[in-house]
Amino acid sequence: MTPLAARLGLNLPIIQAPMAGVSTPAMAAAVSNAGGLGSIGVGATDAAGARAMIEAVRGSTNRPFNVNLFCHRPARADPGKEAAWIETLRPLFARYDAEPPARLTEIYRSFVEDDAMLAMLLEARPAIVSFHFGLPDAERLKLLRDAGIFLIASATSLAEGRALAAAGIDAVVAQGYEAGGHRGLFDPAAPDERLGTIALTRLLVRTLDRPVIASGGIMDGAGIAAALALGAQAAQLGTAFIACPESSAEDGYRAALAASERTEMTSTISGRPARSIANRITALAVDPAAIPDYPIAYDAGKALHAAARTKGEFGYGAQWAGQAAPLARALPAAQLVAELAREMRAAAATAVSA
Repeated sequence: MTPLAARLGLNLPIIQAPMAGVSTPAMAAAVSNAGGLGSIGVGATDAAGARAMIEAVRGSTNRPFNVNLFCHRPARADPGKEAAWIETLRPLFARYDAEPPARLTEIYRSFVEDDAMLAMLLEARPAIVSFHFGLPDAERLKLLRDAGIFLIASATSLAEGRALAAAGIDAVVAQGYEAGGHRGLFDPAAPDERLGTIALTRLLVRTLDRPVIASGGIMDGAGIAAALALGAQAAQLGTAFIACPESSAEDGYRAALAASERTEMTSTISGRPARSIANRITALAVDPAAIPDYPIAYDAGKALHAAARTKGEFGYGAQWAGQAAPLARALPAAQLVAELAREMRAAAATAVSA
């Protein structure tokens, strides 16, 4: 048991990543009931949708769970760039007898400006709230902290980790470059140091005065044990849970995960760097400067995937996955947590006896 696990009321230092669009209340509840920390990602919904998800988790568990929010810079609309992007994608839509959207919109709001989401959280008071892509302002953080909510946020570099500590964040996720899904970069236009999970975890553990959670490329108990040996107080796993029956991943995504051998970092799908299983959309050769702001570009990406899917083609989907995706197992979430715990203990015992 680590101090962080004890502080959060967990039996295991295992956190299921809050994968918006993939994690579900059923998954979060199953993981929490199994002794880990389940998570829901509410960044892609509104306050009413987030409230419904929180209530659904609470209907299946009385244990702590994590509610994750996006804190990206609100999109800057550029009608010219967006129109040009639509035209770039038009031939792909035509391949599936479809028309692209007439215009693109910001499909969801950042928490940094979503007052309704803040009000809902202050009323619902989940035990844990986490942030991706940076932080909201100090006033919002204070309100959440004063409500007794434990705060977690992702860092991809030592500088970001220091900024989170300075802001009073309770625990920091070290998101290595291996991780699936969106990079948590505060500023996607700035250089990305592309630190791996091992290096970043050690840097943050040695530098910060608060718990560090290792994330990226961790798929089994041996990986969790390694993360703890590096000084992390928990490991966060996302891709490992995609194949669980509680996941909302569609059949094409699951099939791609089962056959995956390679992942790629791309901005083409959503407008921000994200690691996906290599597929048709990651293979597109486009000028990154031509891609509209996140999440406006995601409007086009989702529409293209929907068009292709009607013809049985799933290769334009956001099939987020980390570099160790081939290690995924299709187990119920609670069973997977139990297996991870068994493997973690076995790996730790082997290390002690070596």
